[in-house]
Amino acid sequence: MRAKFLGKDPNSQVDNSPTLFATDRTDRVTYIAQGWKVTDAEALADIGQVPDHETLIEIPEDVLTFYARRYLEQEGER
Repeated sequence: MRAKFLGKDPNSQVDNSPTLFATDRTDRVTYIAQGWKVTDAEALADIGQVPDHETLIEIPEDVLTFYARRYLEQEGER
């Protein structure tokens, strides 16, 4: 699996950047998000049990615009 850079938080500092990547999986469309590890006790309580093979990350809404842009570009190709 390869990961294609889509964009990073424009407000982030160097080496501290929530980032979104698209994968080239052929069996389904997936994305990889780099963000801040969720450690807030209230948020973790609201979410509940997370399996050991998964983790929770927080990313700014601005980073999701990179997903929206890619989605709209792909829809235009159809």
